Amino acid sequence: MKMRPGSQTGFLLSGKEWSDGEAMEVRSPWDQGLLGKVTIATRKDAREAVMHAVDSMRRMRALPRWKRKEILEDIAAALIEQKERFAQLIVAEAGKPVRSARIEVERAILTFKTAAEEAIRLGGESIPLDLTEGNEGRWGLVQRFPVGPVLAITPFNFPLMLVAHKVAPAIAAGCPIIVKPAPQTPFTALALGEVILKAGWPEEALAVLPLANEDTAWLAEREDRLKLVSFTGSATVGWMLKAKSGKKRVTLELGGNAAMIVDADWKDLDAVAMRTAHGAFGYAGQSCISVQRVYVERSIFQTFLWKLVDRATKMVRGNPLDEATEVGPMIRPADADRVEAWVKEAIEAGAKLVEGGGREGNVLQPTILTGTRPGMKVHDEEIFGPVVVVEPYDYFEEALAMVNHSRYGLQAGIFTRDAGRIMTAYRELDVGAVIVGDTPTWRMDAMPYGGVKDSGLGREGLRWAIEGMTEPRMLVMTGLQ
Repeated sequence: MKMRPGSQTGFLLSGKEWSDGEAMEVRSPWDQGLLGKVTIATRKDAREAVMHAVDSMRRMRALPRWKRKEILEDIAAALIEQKERFAQLIVAEAGKPVRSARIEVERAILTFKTAAEEAIRLGGESIPLDLTEGNEGRWGLVQRFPVGPVLAITPFNFPLMLVAHKVAPAIAAGCPIIVKPAPQTPFTALALGEVILKAGWPEEALAVLPLANEDTAWLAEREDRLKLVSFTGSATVGWMLKAKSGKKRVTLELGGNAAMIVDADWKDLDAVAMRTAHGAFGYAGQSCISVQRVYVERSIFQTFLWKLVDRATKMVRGNPLDEATEVGPMIRPADADRVEAWVKEAIEAGAKLVEGGGREGNVLQPTILTGTRPGMKVHDEEIFGPVVVVEPYDYFEEALAMVNHSRYGLQAGIFTRDAGRIMTAYRELDVGAVIVGDTPTWRMDAMPYGGVKDSGLGREGLRWAIEGMTEPRMLVMTGLQ
């Protein structure tokens, strides 16, 4: 896989790199320099990929668990060997600070290792069926079989890890997979595709296709031979794809405006401020579980706010290749323009700018607002930028209601030492996960991950994703001679 200024990379189909056709430029988020070009796959290419995936199903069902495990382990080993190569790819096309990029590679390695373990744990069960008279000797066996070809649509912000979150369980389950990477970050997915094929995964069971968005929607709607559509991205696009996908299974990991609560009984506010700054401003806030709303008990509100300001002002901004950088560029100038406009709208509507609000090129300053309210975009929508709103509360129940006052529900963080409040939050918060003692940005890749309301449908995380990519099949034995 090449990535040189002006060079053209092909998509992966049938184990080959197809470079003939219309090309799309990929530019650096940092300086808008040309990274390279990638060939755009057509609808005909997509149909061919589906045909190969369908034709591979008999081979996939026969692929033993030990072989799936071996392939996944070999992928993990290759990523370990090429750790810095993949980190540099992520920095170049996603603009992610290099230290964060290396962490992303480590997480992808863990994902493939865990999938290897889960591949041989995928079992079944025996069920007694002699439950009524006349059924003596009957018993049943349930095992899980691959559901069929998977269409995986991934975003720009984790161009390796979020592809791994779809490909690794597909391999463990024995499902052929077609990956449609984000147009801003195709090179990392293509490089991973090469690694997967070298590890021994059948050529016809993998395609990496940079498709136009409208062609991807067309594929999800028209191609009934696809059995599962797995999408990570915006709520608007995700629910549109679900509406178009007909009878296919659909898994959606969508956006959020993640909230956290800081209770007055939490002693180490310096640590909370540090974690909040990292969760809100790291990678320019371009994460679906980036900290966006913080609710602080009034008695400690001012203390916490100024600790957060102090930490925000010390965060290093700039070139993502710099080892010290914590806040890099937004993925596109248009996204920096949007975040800047939302902050300005909020201030004009009465919000107070506590810190930040400035911009240097594509890099936005970490920005802290207070005095926000429902109806403001910075409060209600997913900012996907380095902006956080901080508001006081008087009663814990009030804070829970503030968190729930959102059409999103991905994860929430809570800092309290009160066990009763922890269990109340666990019961009452409408989110996919409650993180105690940390921000909602925390995630372990093996855990079930996903949201409620507009934040998604279904769960990722290896065991849960594998279950979603398989279906139970019953074998009934009659006991007759």
